[in-house]
Amino acid sequence: REGLISKFAMASNSSIPMIQTLVALCPLLGLLGTVTGMIKVFEVMAVSGSGNVRAMAAGVSQATVPTMAGMVGALSGVLLVTILSRRAARETEFLEDSLTMDH
Repeated sequence: REGLISKFAMASNSSIPMIQTLVALCPLLGLLGTVTGMIKVFEVMAVSGSGNVRAMAAGVSQATVPTMAGMVGALSGVLLVTILSRRAARETEFLEDSLTMDH
């Protein structure tokens, strides 16, 4: 009984660590995209000068989009991990209750 419950719990939770790792990477990848975009903005400023504030603002605005996307992905992932963890716990508890023998 205990072995079966343990195997079921392990199988139910097996994908959660991978999802958590991917969720943790989302904001980092977003920041990487933002830094890359900012480098491009600074390169344009260095070549053309910093006189065009509108062009700089548009470039900075565009460079922050990856961070927002990374944060949206991370928040969605946290919600997914929470839902999957709760479902696995609920199913494991249901299995425990189903396998309980009444004496």
